[in-house]
Amino acid sequence: MIAVLAGDDRPDGLAEHAEVRLAGADDLPAALDGADVLLVWDFLSPAVPAAWRAADTSAVRWVHTASAGVDKVTFPELQAHPAEITNARGVFDRPIAEYVAGVVLAFAKDLPGTLRLQARGEWRHRETSTVRGRHAVVVGSGPIGRAIADLLGAIGLRTSLVGRRAADGVHAFSSLPELLPSADVLVLAAPLTDATRGMLDRVSLGLLPGNALVVNVGRGGLVVEPDLVAALREGRIAGAALDVFEIEPLPAASPLWGMDNVIVSPHMSGDVAGWRGMLRDQFLENLARYRAGEPLHNVVDKTLGYVKGTS
Repeated sequence: MIAVLAGDDRPDGLAEHAEVRLAGADDLPAALDGADVLLVWDFLSPAVPAAWRAADTSAVRWVHTASAGVDKVTFPELQAHPAEITNARGVFDRPIAEYVAGVVLAFAKDLPGTLRLQARGEWRHRETSTVRGRHAVVVGSGPIGRAIADLLGAIGLRTSLVGRRAADGVHAFSSLPELLPSADVLVLAAPLTDATRGMLDRVSLGLLPGNALVVNVGRGGLVVEPDLVAALREGRIAGAALDVFEIEPLPAASPLWGMDNVIVSPHMSGDVAGWRGMLRDQFLENLARYRAGEPLHNVVDKTLGYVKGTS
């Protein structure tokens, strides 16, 4: 039995493979009772912890979230539960890397300024900059971070990859303060854990050069948002491209909406045509492994908060 937290967006093609209970936030506890698998299709929903505490989850053996980040399902009760957690690692790598490359080029070529001038019918010649030779620091050495570093390297940037620990070609997270002063671009693609929450704050922002661009495609909680707003307002950094936020949807009152040096996108950097089908197929492949008693792909280390071997 598969309990599916689906909300309004429901996955196609599951019922022919298994008995499925589709549920929203309110009826998820009832759907969980007796289920051995939980599919968190609505991966932005905060409903799982409360539903888990309210339900009989003794039969659950596997929880899959249709997202790369697992912060919505790594709460204490599930961490202590014998059920395995898996994620959607591999689906979003290239799309997110393309988003990052796109916004880096957009800022270098002042495309936001061009669109504002176009809307006013104003012809104003300017000079822009090249990305060749610029230094990008990418925080998060998992598949998404590596795809970002590869694509930025392909368009001419020098890249430094930062992970939890130092490894071949990867800097330790503890060395980040030494890298920030030379970072023309800082990309946040790390999982949200106790170690990374609020990592971009007033102190770390103060280490960046004035021409720095901040790109966040990880989780909103990586950034202390008021500190970032202050740095942008005061011109202490050049700009930001933000796809994730502490509160989503981003409140209408947020000053980020009206800043000329900010690109706001609604948590869509990895969502390309066909992405739901890829998520479904990935889950069904793992479901076949689960039924055959074979090891699951993308098993999350509940203590670390990501798939072991990535960070």
